[in-house]
Amino acid sequence: MKIATWNINGVKARLETALAWLQEATPDIVCLQEIKSVDEGFPAERFVELGYHVETHGQKGFNGVAILSREKPESVSRGLPGDPDDEQARYIEAVFATGSRPLRVGGLYLPNGNPLGTPKFDYKLSWMKRLHAHARDMLAREERFMLLGDYNVIPDPVDARNPEAWTEDALFQPESRQAFRALLSLGFTDAVRAATTGADVYSFWDYQAGAWQKNNGIRIDHILLAPEAADRLERVGIDAHVRGWEKPSDHVPVWVEMAA
Repeated sequence: MKIATWNINGVKARLETALAWLQEATPDIVCLQEIKSVDEGFPAERFVELGYHVETHGQKGFNGVAILSREKPESVSRGLPGDPDDEQARYIEAVFATGSRPLRVGGLYLPNGNPLGTPKFDYKLSWMKRLHAHARDMLAREERFMLLGDYNVIPDPVDARNPEAWTEDALFQPESRQAFRALLSLGFTDAVRAATTGADVYSFWDYQAGAWQKNNGIRIDHILLAPEAADRLERVGIDAHVRGWEKPSDHVPVWVEMAA
């Protein structure tokens, strides 16, 4: 089973790119972020034509997450628990029937947090605290649980081509990185780092200053695996070539292959 995450940066603007990648990569489940569409405006029929079931948690103009899947999920929930007043569409979770244990997939678009010293950074940290609490509760179920998405966190200096350029950015603040490490300390495996510890492993290249051409990237799209899912991990990949396609997102798909 192939499961992927991709910040599409506008599903309508990137529709043909998304369809082309789906046909090339043939994933079983995909978590999309920044669909930038309300639910009723999401072009679901184009994905259905390729054999995908579509679940969305949309928001007009920005944010928004979705899960595409070959099999219809048994259940779907929308929104991260812990703050009933949070109206931003940043989390969707689906449960699939797989063998002896269900597969629970959480797709997330974590707040950016910039600029520093504003409520946006406070919101980022509070959102990460809620994510930690939810992840801890889900781990107690001992299911095959995965948290995939755009975390907007550069975990370590090796995850940026020029880490010194990010020292004043919310993505690389000690508080953001510590909150990410706290997630890992619950028992999650960072799938990409389970496959490689090397440098020049990125999932995002800015549109500005020739970042793609210079390989001036960062790794902020992560797949975290609960122990029951990590035991099934077979392969990990980043489809960096998609960044070179026409009208690309500034992010590229990150994926894992799991044993049945």
